[in-house]
Formats: sequence, structure tokens, C-alpha cells
Amino acid sequence: MTQAKSDKKKAKRKEKTRNKHQEKATHETKVPQQAAAQSPDDRSAPEPPDTAQTAPAKLSRKDYERELAKLHVELVKLQEWVRHKGLKVCVVFEGRDGAGKGGVIKAITERVSPRVFQVVALPTPTEREKTQMYYQRYVPHFPAAGEIVLFDRSWYNRAGVERVMGFCPEEEVEHFLKMTPMVEHAMIDSGILLIKYWLEVSQEEQQRRLEARINDGRKIWKLSPMDLESYQRWYDYSRARDAMFEATDTEVAPWFVAHSDDKRRARLNVIRHLLSKIPYKELPRKPIELPKRNKPQGYQETEHPLRLVPAHYH
Repeated sequence: MTQAKSDKKKAKRKEKTRNKHQEKATHETKVPQQAAAQSPDDRSAPEPPDTAQTAPAKLSRKDYERELAKLHVELVKLQEWVRHKGLKVCVVFEGRDGAGKGGVIKAITERVSPRVFQVVALPTPTEREKTQMYYQRYVPHFPAAGEIVLFDRSWYNRAGVERVMGFCPEEEVEHFLKMTPMVEHAMIDSGILLIKYWLEVSQEEQQRRLEARINDGRKIWKLSPMDLESYQRWYDYSRARDAMFEATDTEVAPWFVAHSDDKRRARLNVIRHLLSKIPYKELPRKPIELPKRNKPQGYQETEHPLRLVPAHYH
């Protein structure tokens, strides 16, 4: 009798448990069915996405420096390959004022030899240079074997600032746009690997960067009257840029555009892209060991009084 009662209790407990699971499953299936049964008019409109959540998170300095260190190792490999093979590489950087051209170039050249990676940033042309053939003052800076030349602005000044500011007649600009593809084709035929970058910055970010230069003693030198003019003439520069792309974005010498509102990501992206455009291999190196120093052989430290730099920072 006792055994029969015990069996009945167990059966009841199992049935209760089974019923609970069935109720839960029925509730879960009813919810989506009810939502699907609603008409479009009954459902409330979805809330707009939160831009703060959808925008990419700011790249931390730690992550940026870790990735940049990896790319610096590859740039050194590229440097040794360019010297070994006698390659001639010319990289042009153009873009709006405040787009970050200098920062990208600095990131590229930070850990490599200035004898291989040479930066060219020409000043305003002299009166003599103004009478020369337009490309003439740039040609002496073209790379020789084993060199990578980075132009911080280039012959494309004619298509940009000179056109917008009226520094040259419109006929000369049109002639430049017509001739430049042929000049660049001749560069490539001579063995130069030509890579052209345009850094694009938004109006809001350009304004933020230019305003930051006004009261920063480290950056005030970057803010020139020409920067203010370029800020004021945003759409004039946009039209000049579009005309330049249309005339000079060719199959043999295309333009590569990098959005640079996020400086750190822009630098990493440009460096990685640059490495992808120049085929290179890591050259084998012999194991390096420091040799033994020679013996003093009677040498004694000089008694000449030294003029020491004051140690203000300890």
C-alpha cells in the first residue's frame, strides 16, 4: 500500500513538471506570433539608431602603437628591399588643410632611414622658379635607385591652391591637367613607382583641428593665412579636387583616397596600403653579435673642463 502511494506521488510530480514546460513553450511561441499578427499601423516606428553606439570606437593609444609597431617592422623590411633592388618609389600626399598629411608622413618615417625615406616639402616658388617649366622644380627631387621620396604636397598645387586662389591663369590650370597624365606616364616609364594619396577630412573635423591650432603654442605655426582661405573656400576646393580627379585619376597613376577624421586609423590604413602597393621580401640577415671592445692601452679620461648641459630635468 505504501509503495502504491509513493508511485502515485511521483507520477503527479512528473505531470506537474511536464505541464510547466508546456506552458513556457506555449508562451514563447505566442509572443512572436502576436507581434507578427500586428498590422504595420499598429506597430510603433523603430527608434533611430544611436550614432554614438554605431560609430566606431576611438582607437586607443595602446592599440594604435601596437599596430604601428608591427607596420614599422614591415617598413624597415621594405626599406632594405628597396635598397637591395635599387627601386625608385615616389609617394604623393595631397589633401585639404588639416587633413593630416604631416601626421601620416611622420608615422611612416619615424623608424626608417632618412637616406632612403626622403621627405620633400617645397616652399613657395622663387621668382626664378616661376619662370621655369612648371614641373622643373620638382624633377630634381624625384627618387634615384634605392630611394623612397614622400612629397608633402607636390606638383598638384597647380590644380588646388593655385587654381582656387587665382595664382595662375585658368588656361595654365587646364594645360596642367591635360599634361600631367603624360608626365606621370613618363615617370613610370623611367622606372619610378608612383603612388598618389588624397586625404579627405570632413568640414566639422577640419574646423575642430584648425581651431585647436589657434591657442596651442605647439601648433600655431601650422595655421597660415592660406589655411584660413582654404577653410573659407571649402566648396571652391571641392570643385578643384573633383576636376583634378577627373583629369589625373588614371589606370597607370590612380588616386587613393583615405578618410582621415580618425587620425590614428588613417595613418595605419595608409601605411598598410602603401606596403601592399610595393612588392617586397624580407632579406636574410646574418646573426649579429657585438664585438669585444679594445683595451684602454694606457688611455686616461681627459682633464679638459667640459661645458655640461644643465640638468634641469632629473
